[in-house]
Amino acid sequence: MSEKPESIYTLQFGLLCLSSLLFSASFNMIIPELPNYLTSLGGAEHKGLIIALFTLTAGISRPFSGRLTDKWGRVPVMAIGSIVCVICSLLYPLLSSVAGFFLLRLIHGFSTGFKPTATSAYVADIIPSNRWGEALGMHGLCFSLGGAIGPAVGSAVAQTFDIHTMFYCSSAFALLSIVIVMNIQETLIPKQKFSGNMLRISRSDIIERRAIPAGIVTLLSYSAYGVILTLIPDWSEHLGIGNKGLFFTAYTLTSIGVRFVAGKVADRHGRIKVMLVGLLIISVSLFLLGFGDSIDGLLLGACLYGIGTGILSPALNAWTIDLSLPQYRGKAMATMYIALEIGIGGGALFAGYIYRDDISRVPYIMYGNGIVILFSVIYILYWDLINKKQT
Repeated sequence: MSEKPESIYTLQFGLLCLSSLLFSASFNMIIPELPNYLTSLGGAEHKGLIIALFTLTAGISRPFSGRLTDKWGRVPVMAIGSIVCVICSLLYPLLSSVAGFFLLRLIHGFSTGFKPTATSAYVADIIPSNRWGEALGMHGLCFSLGGAIGPAVGSAVAQTFDIHTMFYCSSAFALLSIVIVMNIQETLIPKQKFSGNMLRISRSDIIERRAIPAGIVTLLSYSAYGVILTLIPDWSEHLGIGNKGLFFTAYTLTSIGVRFVAGKVADRHGRIKVMLVGLLIISVSLFLLGFGDSIDGLLLGACLYGIGTGILSPALNAWTIDLSLPQYRGKAMATMYIALEIGIGGGALFAGYIYRDDISRVPYIMYGNGIVILFSVIYILYWDLINKKQT
């Protein structure tokens, strides 16, 4: 008689998920209102930079966060990410110029450059390898739930009170995330005391070459998120939707149950098959968003996008860890997240450059990005074919 596998749903894992939910809600809370806020400051023509600058510093910080995660510890790196969110959200109302706004977007990007890298390594430390997909799916579910709660709450607070109150609420959510992180046990053993040498990055510290295939898929697939973050708030307003967070809530809620199931399927039947299904659904959702010029079309596209990302994300994260060695998990996750930031930032820049406040261009941008997603499908099929020949 086989022994029942030990539950992965421990208090330690639960606290980690709750911290990530609050962190995700914090920085996602402000996204739907930022395009109009930038317009009010006189920077309407630079909307593509809202996401691009954020992802720039997130990407730059990944080699540092990966190195610190593998040497200094998972917990302090997670805490740094949340601390940046607390400070930046408090400063948005004070630096009320276009230059000040973009400076804060640059600094704010360090938050997602640090916390998710350390969090993924922490999950891999406390969960058996044969259940990484399930655990990362559940953690992603909580992160996505924060992404659903945040925009809806942020827009509601901004409409009921004002945008400054929304920024303060964002800071409060990040502060709660820090409190939780500081009460979970460190998993890096042995860990080193912090020193300035940890911030000296060599070429070998930037990219974990074993994780490059996962990075390529991440870059191509997450370009869609950059496009969506840049265009959906204005597209929602064009369609007559008052709460600009509705799209983000719809896509996130549909991804919640899917992530949990998809993680288990990826553990049992392989990452490749699951990733291919997720990517194809994401591509279809983008074509639908471009074609469906209505509220129903927007919501259906949001739901399909949520299903696609819910299927893709846990399998892609687990694949990244599969490809790496245990002692380089932090660097491997940093490599994947560097690609993620480049993908999101590139998608946002592309969308902003083509869009230029001309709402009629939105459908064509969606179609173009749907084709980009199909390139990631072709790459995975090619990689899998070559890998099978080599083995």
